[in-house]
Amino acid sequence: MKKTYLVRHLSCPNCTLKIENAISNLEGVHKIHIDLAKEKVYLESQEKIDSKVLEEIADSIEPGVRIFDEKPDFLDEANPKMFTLKSSLVYGSALLCLILAYLIDEVWSQSLFIYLPLYIYSYLVFGFKIIIKALRNILKGSFFDENLLMTIATIGALMLTEYVEAIAVMLFYRIGEYLQDRSIDHSRRSIKSLMDIEPEIAHLTTNDGIFDINPKDLLVGQLIIVRPGERIPIDGIVTEGSSWIDTKSITGESIPRDAYEGIEVISGTINISGLITVQVQKIYEDSTVQKMLDFIEHNQEHKAKTEKFMTKFAKVYTPIVVLLALLLAFLVPFILQFFATESYMELLPIYIRRSLIFLVISCPCALVLSIPLSFFAGIGAGSRIGVLFKSGSDLEQLSKTEHFIFDKTGTLTEGNFVVSAIVSGEPELILEYAAHAEYHSNHPIAESIIKTYGKPLNEKEVHAIREIAGKGVVANYRGIELLVGNHKLLDDHKIKYMKTHEIGTIVYVVQNKEYMGYIVIKDQIRKQSKPTITAFKNLKKDITLITGDYQTGAMDVTFALGIENYYANCLPEDKVHIVKELAKEKNICFIGDGMNDAPVLQASTLGIAMGGIGSDAAIEASDVVIMNDDPYHVFLGYKISKRTMGIVFQNIVLAIGIKLIVLVMGALGYANMWLAIFADVGVSILAVFNAMRIFEIRKKKSIN
Repeated sequence: MKKTYLVRHLSCPNCTLKIENAISNLEGVHKIHIDLAKEKVYLESQEKIDSKVLEEIADSIEPGVRIFDEKPDFLDEANPKMFTLKSSLVYGSALLCLILAYLIDEVWSQSLFIYLPLYIYSYLVFGFKIIIKALRNILKGSFFDENLLMTIATIGALMLTEYVEAIAVMLFYRIGEYLQDRSIDHSRRSIKSLMDIEPEIAHLTTNDGIFDINPKDLLVGQLIIVRPGERIPIDGIVTEGSSWIDTKSITGESIPRDAYEGIEVISGTINISGLITVQVQKIYEDSTVQKMLDFIEHNQEHKAKTEKFMTKFAKVYTPIVVLLALLLAFLVPFILQFFATESYMELLPIYIRRSLIFLVISCPCALVLSIPLSFFAGIGAGSRIGVLFKSGSDLEQLSKTEHFIFDKTGTLTEGNFVVSAIVSGEPELILEYAAHAEYHSNHPIAESIIKTYGKPLNEKEVHAIREIAGKGVVANYRGIELLVGNHKLLDDHKIKYMKTHEIGTIVYVVQNKEYMGYIVIKDQIRKQSKPTITAFKNLKKDITLITGDYQTGAMDVTFALGIENYYANCLPEDKVHIVKELAKEKNICFIGDGMNDAPVLQASTLGIAMGGIGSDAAIEASDVVIMNDDPYHVFLGYKISKRTMGIVFQNIVLAIGIKLIVLVMGALGYANMWLAIFADVGVSILAVFNAMRIFEIRKKKSIN
């Protein structure tokens, strides 16, 4: 079974890994993931595990951590890591003692017995929690821990009479922890703003009056009212009233949509102006807002390759650095004594001090924290403009895409077919025949013909309708045998006709085996399709169109959009085969409308569903969902993925690069404790703030 818990007061990325490892050793646990940014624990286990059991494990590793089954009231619950008035007074006294001890030691040169107690008091105040955690971890057999590294380094510095540096390490480590907690809290607030789309109340209207209930209790068919300024709690249809609807939080669109009787509205959007009555069309679990929240909530269950690599790297990184520190402290002076004038005992204090600095530098927090935070920031930035990534691995995959494959109908085109021409000696009669033959079809082409005919259809006069997949319809209307379809249908029945090469979808009409003429139907191209294709072509990306439409319909769209490669007359299985073949050459991404394209979305390396949030098939099959029907958001999603991966790379270089440089400087004696603290805490804070830059992305035509 799967269970999600809430976790609080956890901000140490290294401790998070240890807690995950400890919980994974529990009997019956199949999978465990702690999302530090969202403060969630995702657990798969054979049976339900009490949150108190998890909390005991977490608290033993990181004191003060709380884990809950349900959401409690945290308004009055202070984070023990944050500075309070009491702790500020204690730390202030320790800082005062440090300054006084330094003055006595350096300025007045007084006795050791005067200033040493002051130094010890300052050291214990700033380092007490770190030392206690280090001792607790040692008792549990966990030696490779940043708390132990800090304790060893600072005790060693005290033994070498480097009192100020030892205390400064503890002081700045605590300040760094505080700043890191604050930066993480800042990111969490950004994340919670994304999640703040869930409606809390619905106004159910009945014959007995209006009642406020939880949206989760609404049933299909019930009526609710939505007042101006309120968030629409459920997907439904407006039955009374009119208003403007702000859909920005769901689709990313800045322009409000008009809503009136008969118009569908989606949950999570905001009613701006008028009072409207909405009939419930879906239960809450199937609503748009719930599906979007599920996307955001579970997008870290599948980590990107970069995240997995950095997690594994961090596990082996600290033990290796500790080993190198030991070699630096004892082996290097042993070797150097044969080449230097100093003896081993003279060199030993120098290299012990260097090894202590080496240990302070080695904490892997910046690596463990900044990489997953960067991915979530990218996913969050996408969510803000209506581009939902299912996971960090999908975001990473989109950034690698070299070949974009688009479906035509409903993706690059509106899917609203219109009759553009009727070529026949009897245009009204051919339209009448075609409309009656297509009477029972729900295909968009059939609907466009019936709409253009515009007269009532007499279904009692239509008999023996037989729809032939990929070809057309055979029917009997008023005793007349009709063939309505493409050239394949006419070829099968050996009808003599003049094949046209006119651009568009061609529907031929035959009565009693006598060719009458044809109807030209065209699909309207979306306004943003041309800018989308142009933007990808400017980046030297390959573009291909795949459609089940006829050759002429495909040619019409490709010519208008400047697409060189296309495949027409494709059945669903043809699309799957073509996509698999193209994937052998380059990293590909298929973009479809999320309904009949579910098989190919599932088969492609990366599938993007256009406007498919209302489709269960799209949610299941796709990796990315575009919340509105704007194809340009595919390009925006790609740019977000590229920028995110760029910042991920920056953080890797920042974290590893600075640490390696300072580690080498420390080994050679050019780095002191102050620089070591920057390489540890400072780099962590810089990496977190760098990751947060991704949240600055807004909906715009160019994301640099």
